[in-house]
Amino acid sequence: MPATVGRRLDRLDPVRRATRGIDRKTAARFGIIAAVWYAAWLAIDVFGRPYNFFDMRIYHGAVVWWASGNDIYTFIAPMTTLGFTYPPFAALMMLPMAWFPVGVAGWLNVLASIAVLAVVLTALLRPIAERLGGSLWFVVGIAVPLAVAIEPVRETLGYGQVNLLLFGLIIADLVALRWRAHRGTRQGRADRPLRRFFFSGAWAGVGIGLATSVKLTPALFIFYLLVTRQWRAAMTAIGTTIAVTLGTFAIAGRESMSYFTGVLWQTERVGAADMTPNQSLAGVLARLYDSIETPGLLWLSFALVILAIGLSRAANAHADGDELTAFTLVGLTTNVISPISWSHHLVWVLPAIIVLADTALRRRRASRGLLDRIGPPAGINSVGLVGLRSPIWFPTLTGLRHAVAAVSLYLLFVISPIWPYEHKLPEVSHYQDGFFGALMENSLALALIVLVATLPWRPGAEPAFYTERRRLDRLPLYNRPR
Repeated sequence: MPATVGRRLDRLDPVRRATRGIDRKTAARFGIIAAVWYAAWLAIDVFGRPYNFFDMRIYHGAVVWWASGNDIYTFIAPMTTLGFTYPPFAALMMLPMAWFPVGVAGWLNVLASIAVLAVVLTALLRPIAERLGGSLWFVVGIAVPLAVAIEPVRETLGYGQVNLLLFGLIIADLVALRWRAHRGTRQGRADRPLRRFFFSGAWAGVGIGLATSVKLTPALFIFYLLVTRQWRAAMTAIGTTIAVTLGTFAIAGRESMSYFTGVLWQTERVGAADMTPNQSLAGVLARLYDSIETPGLLWLSFALVILAIGLSRAANAHADGDELTAFTLVGLTTNVISPISWSHHLVWVLPAIIVLADTALRRRRASRGLLDRIGPPAGINSVGLVGLRSPIWFPTLTGLRHAVAAVSLYLLFVISPIWPYEHKLPEVSHYQDGFFGALMENSLALALIVLVATLPWRPGAEPAFYTERRRLDRLPLYNRPR
């Protein structure tokens, strides 16, 4: 009997060893995640700035002022010339902050923003992780601290801004469009109508509508939905915006009237266009002209060109089945053409880095797969390889330029070279440090302009076509499956 038990234990040894191996692997992954978080903390300490919830203090003071019976748009933060600049709906959403001290409100915003960032990265990285067979939780665990370290995210968290929350609302519509494209596969049980409605994606557009009600710039996504004929999502977004705005009029009519008839048009409330953190086209032109104001006609001309390029490329990405790149191009275009885009607004660089990295992986895998189908070359003049492009000869180098672009873009936004060359008129000219200084001071904006013009899309990566738009009887004969 003891010998039998011993043999059974011997048979269990491989299982135990495998279990211990899995535990060690999981522990190693947690160790890697912890190391990446520490590296991100060091990067923020080296390249970031002192953060004290500066913007949150303005929002908090404004809603406390409003809760005391005053007009929120008459509030001016102590020792500044800055006041509340968001629409009244945003003020209603921020009103609960008046119950907490400003420090508590700031840290609650940090926790909420990081949670939203984790959910967004999970949604964006899931298709890639599933395709590559990677562990999603491990990939997201590394991606979150890497994302926290870059300029837009660390500035959003440190200043108490809402950019990641708005980013999450818009990405929620992207996810809804995915579900709508595959409706019927994730609806759950028929006796759960709310669950069925949620996973049907029929609510796509609500996130964009809410984001537009908080801040006007996301309205460009509504225009994109119209351009790409995603009528239901566009109408949902428009309806949400109108309903929220009218509802806010009913609750805060005086503030709504004050905002839409006066505050909205007072651009001086935000800051001077040439300020270094304004990494928009308007900011670049103001600094190039070494002027506090942007040359209006020149800005309008270039802005219309960039708008046309961004929307046309986004429409093409949508038509080729890459909705993430389409949304990213619209977000980047919004950053470029907006009169004011502070460095913490540039969160759309995150999906741009993901798209570039995934493009590199796809191209590399495609080239290796092509070689596998053809077979190993017998020599340079192998007949089987006639007509192939040169990168196919070196599969490990295929996609290299996209990988380099992704890494370079990430490092640029981690280092954020605009701050060592920050200049303020009229005391210091923007050309104080010569051409190189001017280039560095505008580097983030220039990177966004290049991305709008050159960001690649991935045909078929994640289409968001509605089922009714893909009916076979509406396809040309040469496109119908045989």
